[in-house]
Amino acid sequence: MIHIQQVHDVVARTLWGEARGEGIAGQIAVAWVIRNRVHDTHARSWWGEGYIGVCRKPWQFSCWNLRDPNYPYVSGARPIAPAQWAQALAVAEQVVAGRVADPTDGATHYHAVSLCPPPAWTKGANCTLVLGGHAFFKDVP
Repeated sequence: MIHIQQVHDVVARTLWGEARGEGIAGQIAVAWVIRNRVHDTHARSWWGEGYIGVCRKPWQFSCWNLRDPNYPYVSGARPIAPAQWAQALAVAEQVVAGRVADPTDGATHYHAVSLCPPPAWTKGANCTLVLGGHAFFKDVP
């Protein structure tokens, strides 16, 4: 049985690995992508089951890839700075509980705006938000 603390831990680690430099607003947006995938009834088996399955689905959140430089931190092998951890954990708890609104308008994807060219999957997708260093999308073909 998975406890809510485990869910919060994995979501917070994902937020730290993917968006620690984006501030609270950016972390909330990434957390909502995770939540939107968890609640996407049409593609649930593709995204993974539950928050932990979605976060750790291979090749979806790069911080969980074994060769990613963030992996030692998100896996727990190296410590995350306490202030950064506290912020990511607070965001994870709030979004998982649904206590903060979705700024992404239902996005299930995002990418770093620094990618040039943008990923092929963005063609025909609906960009819902550009925030900090990320662009968020829904209705991805």
